[in-house]
Amino acid sequence: MEQKSAGWGSGLLGVIIFSGSLPATRVAVADFSPLFLTSARAVLAALLALALLAGWRQRRPGLSDMPRLGAVALGVVVGFPLLTALALQHMTAARSIVFIGLLPLATALFGVLRGGERPKVVFWLFAVLGAATVAAFALFQSEAGSLAGDLLMVAAVAVCGMGYAEGATLSRQLGGWQVISWALVLSLAPMTVLAVFTRPSVWSHIHLSAWIGLAYVSIFSMLVGFVFWYRGLALGGIAKVGQLQLLQPFFGLLLAGALLHEPIRWTMIAAALIVVLCVAGSKRFG
Repeated sequence: MEQKSAGWGSGLLGVIIFSGSLPATRVAVADFSPLFLTSARAVLAALLALALLAGWRQRRPGLSDMPRLGAVALGVVVGFPLLTALALQHMTAARSIVFIGLLPLATALFGVLRGGERPKVVFWLFAVLGAATVAAFALFQSEAGSLAGDLLMVAAVAVCGMGYAEGATLSRQLGGWQVISWALVLSLAPMTVLAVFTRPSVWSHIHLSAWIGLAYVSIFSMLVGFVFWYRGLALGGIAKVGQLQLLQPFFGLLLAGALLHEPIRWTMIAAALIVVLCVAGSKRFG
């Protein structure tokens, strides 16, 4: 019980950190291209991760760990950042944040497929209800986005759920921060090449807000948040603790309204409140 409580606490801290990711990305893509932003954040985070691994003298993962590390890198280092950056060219950060409410269901599904977990039936009822609430919101708020942006966000959620589940399973062997660190190091070379070829032609036009957005997604979204998130998933269970992501839209909407001055409609707040209740239900009965 104590271990599960620690998992929920660590997972919640990770969700709070991740909540600033989409608003920060929205700010950064105003001046950086999606490809450069994706590669640059991965390179900066990988350099920090490399320093941590060397400083703590962590053992290298074995060859048998490479497929899962590759899946983590593909899902959370490359796939999710790139797809969300592309999506945010077609929608507001507030709208994109609501799609994050689909992440718990995707994470739970991959937790079953790859992590061998078997949640109770009641858990799935709350998980589906939370996802259905998000889908209904997106459907009835179509004037605020576009089909291209919506599809990109759905794809981002799918690859991220895979990366979360694979990373959580592997973190039971290597440790939470070690998993994301090795995944970042694994992607360092190709991301460096991509960053060089997609760098801005004129740096003087980059606003301070874009640099701050890049710094946040590089340090917090790409590294620090995963330290707590993978630890939480490993201790408390991928499917169960993964439901905490239903809270991310609530935190993210507040940030989008406060920092970006984007309109926060009552329907957004209502959807966020419903998914909060789903988190409580999945924790209580899951």
